[in-house]
Amino acid sequence: MPNRPRRALAVCCLVLWASTAGAAELVGRITWTDPHPLFGGFSGLAVAENGTDIVALGDRAVLADGVLSRDANGNLNGITRGRLMPLLRKNGDGLPEYFRDSEGLHRYPDGRLLISFEGYHRVEHHDPETGRMLGRLPRPAFFDEFQNNSSLEALAADSRGWIYMVPERSGKLDRPFPVYRFDGEAWSVPFALRRDGDFLVVGMDFGPDGRLYLLERALRGLFFATRVRRFEIAEGARVVSEETLLETAAGTHDNLEGISVWRDGAGDIRITMISDDNFRFLQRTEIVEYRLD
Repeated sequence: MPNRPRRALAVCCLVLWASTAGAAELVGRITWTDPHPLFGGFSGLAVAENGTDIVALGDRAVLADGVLSRDANGNLNGITRGRLMPLLRKNGDGLPEYFRDSEGLHRYPDGRLLISFEGYHRVEHHDPETGRMLGRLPRPAFFDEFQNNSSLEALAADSRGWIYMVPERSGKLDRPFPVYRFDGEAWSVPFALRRDGDFLVVGMDFGPDGRLYLLERALRGLFFATRVRRFEIAEGARVVSEETLLETAAGTHDNLEGISVWRDGAGDIRITMISDDNFRFLQRTEIVEYRLD
């Protein structure tokens, strides 16, 4: 009871500070709550083509299924949680503690998942039906050079099945973010993305238009600012164009870390994002959706 005034004050500040810039229009935001002790800390999100079925990845090696509900205009108005499943090894055992920091998520059309991990840096295929890992991508020696808690943060795959990863930090404020690509045979660093200001990479996805959507966040005081940039990548190896679709003031949203880009029935691209509440009382699991005409 004593904490309620503090939380009300925080929510009030969030509303008062809300502002955005860019081509994206906010069309929905909901708060997702659940009493389960493993619920929260979501850093990855995949929305199905129907715009309702989702899977969210928690950074404590947990997956949560959900079904979004929408109003007559197709905008968010609620969610129902399905399964809450821990990630398991091939043999069905739980993951050791150092192997649990799951960050990036990609869902293939057949339902299989691709998950990137910090701690012991790696990328693994996952079967959501059994909850078990299916196999690990080749792990190059340079993975051991990644910074703890700031490595394999963003994960996506293009229409060819090539896999891309971007670390949360580049090492210097004026150093571009390297993009690591796995083409089915080997890892390479074909290009980099411009780093701008205090924004750090937290998620990415390839949209139905074939472009790369990058989710970034900046911590300013006690609040988070969010930015989404869109890149056109030629032949998977060269940045052709860059566009800022969304940039919010600090406090507009919570700590948005997961992003999924899809096309709705009207033909518009939707950008759906989920926040990592860090399992803290003053934060929340927020699902936010923007629309591009």
